Amino acid sequence: MVELVGKKVVISRGREMREGMTGNRQETLAAQILAKHDVSEDPKQMKIKFDALASHDITYVGIIQTARASGLKTFPLPYVLTNCHNSLCAVGGTINEDDHRFGLSAAEKYGGIYVPAHQAVIHQYNREQLAGCGKMILGSDSHTRYGALGTMGVGEGGPELVKQLLERTWDVAPPEVIAVYLEGSPRPGVGPMDVALALVGKVFPSGFVKNKIMEFVGPGVAGLSVDYRNGIDVMTTETTCLSSIWTTDNKVRDYYALHGREEEYRELIPGERAEYDGLIKIDLSRVEPMIALPFHPSNVYPLREVIADPKPFLAAVEQYDGSLDLQSKVIEGKLHVDQGSIVGCSGGTYENLMAAASLLKGKYIGPGGFTLSAYPSSQPVYAGLIRDGAIGELMKAGAIVRSAFCGPCFGAGDTPRHNGLSIRHATRNFPNRDGSKPGEGQTACVALMDARSIAATAANGGILTSALEVMTAEPVNTYEYDGEIYVHRCYNGWGKARPEEELIYGPNIRDWPDMITLPDDLLLTVASYITDPVTTTDELIPSGETSSYRSNPLRLAEFALGRKDPAYVDRAKAIQVLEKLREKWLAGETTAEEEKTLFDGLSEIYPRVQDKPAFLRKTALGSLIYAVKPGDGSAREQAASVQKVLGGWANIARDYATKRYRSNLINWGMLPFIVDEIDSSKFAVNSVILIEGIGEAVKRGDESVKARVLGGEEITLGLPNFTGGERKIVSKGCLMNFYGNEE
Repeated sequence: MVELVGKKVVISRGREMREGMTGNRQETLAAQILAKHDVSEDPKQMKIKFDALASHDITYVGIIQTARASGLKTFPLPYVLTNCHNSLCAVGGTINEDDHRFGLSAAEKYGGIYVPAHQAVIHQYNREQLAGCGKMILGSDSHTRYGALGTMGVGEGGPELVKQLLERTWDVAPPEVIAVYLEGSPRPGVGPMDVALALVGKVFPSGFVKNKIMEFVGPGVAGLSVDYRNGIDVMTTETTCLSSIWTTDNKVRDYYALHGREEEYRELIPGERAEYDGLIKIDLSRVEPMIALPFHPSNVYPLREVIADPKPFLAAVEQYDGSLDLQSKVIEGKLHVDQGSIVGCSGGTYENLMAAASLLKGKYIGPGGFTLSAYPSSQPVYAGLIRDGAIGELMKAGAIVRSAFCGPCFGAGDTPRHNGLSIRHATRNFPNRDGSKPGEGQTACVALMDARSIAATAANGGILTSALEVMTAEPVNTYEYDGEIYVHRCYNGWGKARPEEELIYGPNIRDWPDMITLPDDLLLTVASYITDPVTTTDELIPSGETSSYRSNPLRLAEFALGRKDPAYVDRAKAIQVLEKLREKWLAGETTAEEEKTLFDGLSEIYPRVQDKPAFLRKTALGSLIYAVKPGDGSAREQAASVQKVLGGWANIARDYATKRYRSNLINWGMLPFIVDEIDSSKFAVNSVILIEGIGEAVKRGDESVKARVLGGEEITLGLPNFTGGERKIVSKGCLMNFYGNEE
């Protein structure tokens, strides 16, 4: 079904694999597109300028605030601001709608494109209105993927978008390119999520495509509709690849023509001797319905195996939380699930929901505990589904049909009951991403499946069912796109900035706090020690309930590691209190009592220090997090910024799960240290680490620094692949300082 080849391969024109032929990496689509966007003269370090930017409403406020503080005058390229994450206003307040009004005022002032709430999820709008063959789009959402439309999409943290807004560059070493060679055709009942999960399950554990570009080629591409391709493509984020690109054909031309933008099409085919750094071969005819069990999209199994004998699989999931009793859902050998949801950029497409409606036609969910929700990915898609009868069929079957909203993908909608099991055609199923709160005694589980098998399950009253058993053919319908829906509601101010307009703030929209430059020395206390193999950004800063506070750095920071290590915030704050006193003391503004508090606090942390004034003049006090491999998942910058807001200066890790998380650390002035081993004796909570000369070491470009664990031995902290630009940002304390003080 999925075969990995870990050596260089040559593929001619994206179709025929060639043995013994000398290849050329520059003939890959990825290399060609990157070269056209690279303004660097250094072949080892690319400097990319994108064609367009995109953000949603839990990221764009912070991005615009940062850019504004760094000298933003106008948006220099098309920038789409969608409102698909914070679409539900906070109970008892107007926090989210305040953010939306801020976004509209920013689009008016700086010349942006504003998509109101419920009009479209971010990636569907960008497919319909922003993508173009050969283009590159940078988004502040990790699932920024438009490769099936011939567009290289990259998901990064907000500061990387700030750089583009300030007409700077996205800096990256030339990435390796992995060919994804598709052959055969999917069987009826096998959807794009099944192919995507088979792919993720195969490559994620080994890191086969980590920080590489996946290039989809092969004869199997032609047999897939564009909706189907998009459904596979958006899930490539879960492989930890850097981006994706596909060959294009007349189906893609027709897609652009349908959306009134045929001029954006051009044929993309790799060269005669395109050389790839590895190969993933997928026989689409052998792919079967798959399921990603909690709590990761790579925890993948054939659905038929889970249906045949569910208890062993459920027992493995129960080990995550002792309060779970998923095996009780197996009745007479059948697994009864609680909820189904078809949603967002991966699930809520026209073809997915048409297929679900076809499977549910003439059937009904029934009055039991099982529920089903469907979220069309945009208003034009919704209108098409109404026109072609799918919405009526879904409703008659008992499904709840909602407007475009990403909530169930990140825990802001369709939260299951305690011990609930939800099956979703969504992007992720990380722990608690469903919105449950284990700290308050509520734990639920999400499994990822394709819309077709979710509908088959719904038609069977919530008993887990494979669509392969009941679907004989995909429905055949011709989608009619109505672009007037956007014309009549969305604001398009690109190229029409109105600098005289004022930004409209709500009471919850706050500026970033001041951040000092990197000092000579650092005295850092370990505020959290995490030994899980991988730590997701959802664990670093929970999604869902925190969304309303993404525009308020101080309030958001209160949630940091709230589900993973609830004591982290208080530990970090205790150190930060002393650091704030140190800064006040340096300015000559402390009282005698405050000075005593500072000196006594320093003695408690570092009993052996002799000359406290001399020490404090050159040494900042802060915290750090130790984690084995942090940063899997979302691009949200807040996973790093909340640490900095609480006085964090570093992460220490064996490795970083994604480039985007490491970039977020750097852009918020934090040091991404690397160590060779896990050692609780060195990095346990409340361990104190003195790093002398760190300021000069960063400026010199040292790839490692010596540090001392107080009461213990000297250690080496690595800083590999730390570019000159990254060092300058950290030296200034954060990206905002770097640009704000630029001469």
